Amino acid sequence: MPRPGCKSPPNMLTAAQRARLQRLRWAAFVLVGLAYVLSFFHRMAPAAIAGELQRAFAASGAALGSLAASYFYVYTLMQVPSGVLVDTLGVRRVVALGGVIAGAGSILFALADSLPVASLGRLLVGLGVSAMFLAILKINALWFRERHFGTLTGLTVLIGNLGAVLAGAPLVWVLNFTDWRSVFVALGGFSLLLAALTWLVVRNHPGEAGLPSSRELDGLAPHPPHLGRWWHGLVEVAKNRDTWPGFVPAFGIGGTLLAFAGLWGVPFLRDVYAMPRALAALHTSALLAGFAIGAFLIGTLSDRLHRRKSVMLVAAALYLLCWLPLLARLPLPSPAGLGLFFLMGLGGAGFTLAWAVAKEVNRPALSGMATGVVNTGVFLGAAVLQPLVGFVLDLGWDGRLEDGARVYPAAIYRTGIGILFALALIGFAGAWMIRETYGRQATPHPAERMT
Repeated sequence: MPRPGCKSPPNMLTAAQRARLQRLRWAAFVLVGLAYVLSFFHRMAPAAIAGELQRAFAASGAALGSLAASYFYVYTLMQVPSGVLVDTLGVRRVVALGGVIAGAGSILFALADSLPVASLGRLLVGLGVSAMFLAILKINALWFRERHFGTLTGLTVLIGNLGAVLAGAPLVWVLNFTDWRSVFVALGGFSLLLAALTWLVVRNHPGEAGLPSSRELDGLAPHPPHLGRWWHGLVEVAKNRDTWPGFVPAFGIGGTLLAFAGLWGVPFLRDVYAMPRALAALHTSALLAGFAIGAFLIGTLSDRLHRRKSVMLVAAALYLLCWLPLLARLPLPSPAGLGLFFLMGLGGAGFTLAWAVAKEVNRPALSGMATGVVNTGVFLGAAVLQPLVGFVLDLGWDGRLEDGARVYPAAIYRTGIGILFALALIGFAGAWMIRETYGRQATPHPAERMT
């Protein structure tokens, strides 16, 4: 029987309505997902083109770190506002407008003739894509069943990381046939196309298309909307002490992973292990592939075990262990090195459960704001660490150049890697503070409390 206060399951959907529901659901997921793929590509591409950027703009390590991190500066600042926008304006408007801004930024970055102009282009890209992840989480929450949220979040990260993987070895391969500027002009055009398709096709939730929500299809009452001012919802999220613990592993684990894979991983492998760029990029691609696959497997495992915290802790421990051979500068023959980087990505994916916990400890109507608060930690970590590591490397630079790019002594990388390891350790400690939600909404609808 239906639960008290809930509607009966609308089993009388026609075949045409069911087909339309599936079509709109997956169209929204695919289009917003592709925008998220682009955001990952832009995030990680500087690692593969670090040498080209240093030569094009005569950039030091700190300047290169600041250029790469300019994306993260605005991305970080926009996480909470993006959550507010997704919850209030809806996914369709936010993703369409963001696609236009990101497309313009990518083209400006490609055509830049100076470091400030290139940084402005990166800032616009970061601004444009800053809401894509929160937007697809909102799609997952509103168009799919709640019990699949962890699995869908993992699938989302898996798909998004295709962009990160493409920004590694495949981008290096493409640069054999064209230059980095042409690549980013093409990406800008693709962003504009996705923006147009999103505006034409995507609907914010099934109700906009005259269709029942997933909860109604299960015979449950729909979650009530947030009826107050948006800032009342944000204050509610911020005052919830269960929201904030997820920020720490996001900062310490997610931030270090992005800082390493997104910029300093390739130079580290080049300077310390004398790897050619293509092989070094293959290692960072293995790391990102491990992260993508790990996010999906960990999300699925968490949903099936109905555990968030314990799964996150095991994964975070694996991530920490993988830093130790790099700190010790142990030999990295290719098979072992690729395996190590894959396992590092696999373990690093554990922090993604912090997004599910943030959603589950806050009211569903505020899921965008809640995940935005936690997600800020990831990009704040990367924004701080990319230039910080570059600054440390510059302190130990002995003046050597290779094709116009700085080459750093292997010894100074130990300090840079030590900084990343220390922050990862803080992230692991923070995971112990997270509330175990058992994969369920911790703030149920009043009608559900009656059962």
